[in-house]
Amino acid sequence: MLSLPISKQDERPLVDQIVAGVCRQIQDRRLRTGAKLPSIRSFAKLHDVSRFTVVEAYDRLVAMGYLRSRRGDGFYATAHGLAPDREYSSTERTHNEDLVWLVRRLLEADGSMILAGGPWLPNAWLNEVGIRQTLNALARKSGAYLVEYGNPYGYLPLREHLAVMLGEIGISAAPSQIVLTDGTSRALELVIRQLLAPGDAALVDDPGYYNLFGNLRLSNVQMLGVPRNTDGPDLPSLERLAAEHRPKVYFTQSVMQNPTSTDMSSHVSFKVLQIAERYGFYVVEDDIFSDLQTKHTPRLAALDQLDRVIYARSFSKTLSGSLRVGFLACSQQLANDFADVKMLTSITSSQVTERLIHLMLVDGHYRKYLGRLRQRLEESRANVVRAFERAGLELFVEPQDGMFLWARFSQIEDSMALAERAMSEGILLAPGHVFRPHLERSPWMRFNIAVCDDRRVQQWLERTAADSTVKSAVSAPA
Repeated sequence: MLSLPISKQDERPLVDQIVAGVCRQIQDRRLRTGAKLPSIRSFAKLHDVSRFTVVEAYDRLVAMGYLRSRRGDGFYATAHGLAPDREYSSTERTHNEDLVWLVRRLLEADGSMILAGGPWLPNAWLNEVGIRQTLNALARKSGAYLVEYGNPYGYLPLREHLAVMLGEIGISAAPSQIVLTDGTSRALELVIRQLLAPGDAALVDDPGYYNLFGNLRLSNVQMLGVPRNTDGPDLPSLERLAAEHRPKVYFTQSVMQNPTSTDMSSHVSFKVLQIAERYGFYVVEDDIFSDLQTKHTPRLAALDQLDRVIYARSFSKTLSGSLRVGFLACSQQLANDFADVKMLTSITSSQVTERLIHLMLVDGHYRKYLGRLRQRLEESRANVVRAFERAGLELFVEPQDGMFLWARFSQIEDSMALAERAMSEGILLAPGHVFRPHLERSPWMRFNIAVCDDRRVQQWLERTAADSTVKSAVSAPA
């Protein structure tokens, strides 16, 4: 049985102690290649630490190459760990461990785990039948599209249709100003590669999109967090940071922002564009939830007409997470630059999936499906808001659209401890600190409306609110 010298009085975090201890045992050959480590539950019991702590440590060791994970069979020591003389300081790490942990838990969750903080709609809500029908129709079409590379900018008929769709929300873009990508995350990565160099500063929403933050950390970009108010970014903070740091880009979501579900007011939108003009930075508008909106809110790209705004969007939230099709709309010069970066990093995107998305958009079925989806979200939102109020949760805003609630228990100051407790009971929460650019602790949590309409989640929240032991334990300072 693996036993490590772990002390809660040590100033180092428990996770760091576990990682260092296992690394040392592998380097000293006390843990031989192929040796099986204790299960997460057994390790936690032996060393009197939480399972959440062990999961994070094991995940970090896998990423470092010291352990290999066999799904359903545990963790094994490898011979390919990092060189023993290599030291990793807290400032050298990318600090993406918590994000990797959350995303991995979301992607690997089985049917027993309730993804209360998850980023996507339940599979049962999506149009799998329609996708299958469109796949069959596409397969019957002749041509070499199944085997050939596509256009660097993406499938032209889809770009032409997207230009029409953008026109419906007031954004004027020629097909040549649209570059198709493998989803929104890939679109944002192209922007980072083209416009930002290591050490450059970029403005981001605080709280905001954690995958973007992870990507910026990997690129060694300095993140400047702009506090998010109920009507959009805090304008004095935005102007102060722009004046002090001269950032090159501001990444934001003007509509149904993730995680707060707030919309930027018209007044704030105009001010954001004025500040961008004054200090010379681009605004990247991530509108991935666009198709979930029932009311119309002016986009920054519509107000700016793609002069200083770069508009990003995809269909992963409404159609399928497996059909990785997104796009960037921007000035012609930037579109040319992004297409060049795309060719250098991935040659091109999938013409097959682009043709599939195009067929689904033009046959008229997608609009009807969206109508049903929005109605279902509206009904669930009303149910969940009432349930959260009964459980005593505080809402940042009560959103009119979208799929998230940003909420907290007033007596809890650090939602990470609550997320740990929830996971042990089969509920995966999304604690607020992963949505902050520098991972500061937060009492807030993101909740998925579609999943939280499940009575099991609501009962768990009610029990948590009523549990005075949990209140005192979870709200205690870390």
